[in-house]
Amino acid sequence: MTTITSDAGPEPDSVSTWLTFLLALSCGLVVANIYYAQPLAGPIAADLGLLPEHAGLLVTMTQLGYGAGLLLIVPLGDLIENRRLVSTVIALAAVALAAAALSRHPLPFLAAALSVGFSSVAVQILIPYAGHLAPARIRGQVVANVTSGLMIGVMLARPASSFIASVSSWHMVYWLSAALMVSLAILLRLTLPTRMPQARLSYGALLRSMVHLARTTPVLRRRALYQASLFAAFSLFWTTMPLVLAGPAFRFSQSGIALFALVGAAGVVSAPLAGRVADRGWTRPATAAALLLASIGFALTMITEPGSTLSLALFAAAAIAIDFGVQANVVLGFRALFVLGADARSRLNGLYMATFFVAGALGSAVGGWAYATGGWLLAAAIGGVLPLCALAYLATESK
Repeated sequence: MTTITSDAGPEPDSVSTWLTFLLALSCGLVVANIYYAQPLAGPIAADLGLLPEHAGLLVTMTQLGYGAGLLLIVPLGDLIENRRLVSTVIALAAVALAAAALSRHPLPFLAAALSVGFSSVAVQILIPYAGHLAPARIRGQVVANVTSGLMIGVMLARPASSFIASVSSWHMVYWLSAALMVSLAILLRLTLPTRMPQARLSYGALLRSMVHLARTTPVLRRRALYQASLFAAFSLFWTTMPLVLAGPAFRFSQSGIALFALVGAAGVVSAPLAGRVADRGWTRPATAAALLLASIGFALTMITEPGSTLSLALFAAAAIAIDFGVQANVVLGFRALFVLGADARSRLNGLYMATFFVAGALGSAVGGWAYATGGWLLAAAIGGVLPLCALAYLATESK
């Protein structure tokens, strides 16, 4: 088994295709845990006896747990041997998922959902880990390929959970995922190369150092803001779009909405492309293109009134464009941050993800308000302006 003893060791020559695939698959399986509950919030709430107006808590608790994990667990990748850390956190996810499957009342499920989100940040330990394994000349490409697995997991989790629940129950969704996490934790513990960080900080000092990193790393602040604008727009789109599709204009069923969500998965092809572009030093123009593409996506949906075949096609094109821009830009951000040095990659990643994750939550909230207040036109206008604001900020970046 390969061993990476410290950040100061020699740079590897390459990363095997098998290892890249394993990391990408792991990211997809782990991140899916966050999204299983989204299409099942109604049935789960009814089964647990939770009031319909409180069903959103089932998803919110997972998001809160994930946000906490980004700040409290992910930085440990700069302190604790990475293989052991990843396998332990994934094992905790298996326990949390089993607890969710066993839940028969609201409070136990909400506590389990919080724990599911908290432990699912294992995926954000794996991405910097991939950056450590890859040589600088192909680091963007390797990180992009691993990130592709994450994006596929995000896109497929919702339709997968809907399908499993339709043929069995929502409990089965969590039992199957718990079994997958147990198998994955064992597989990663047996196959991943060890990687021992060089940092010798206490946990408290590690967390305090994140404040210093945020203050003294302009690249982090810029990349986080660019992605925050895109992720807020992305969350606004995917929070509001089901309301549009289920409304009087289209009258889609739940399964129809799930099928539409698969359209956005086409945007996953942007991640490997973005990695190659970043490795060639074209990060700035690629960022501008990603921001413009997302804004154009929203503009497409405003060409005609919802309800026609043309408008549905334009909404599908918008889904692909927005997802393409978001996924490309997150890879560009990873590449820009991971070249700053090995000793702080996990902390930089935690700060980066936490920033745009909060923006995504705000985007969802604003999207719901905008749709209720002014319909899709207001929601689309806000979503389209957000990337343009980031584009204006990008124009101030020194070349």
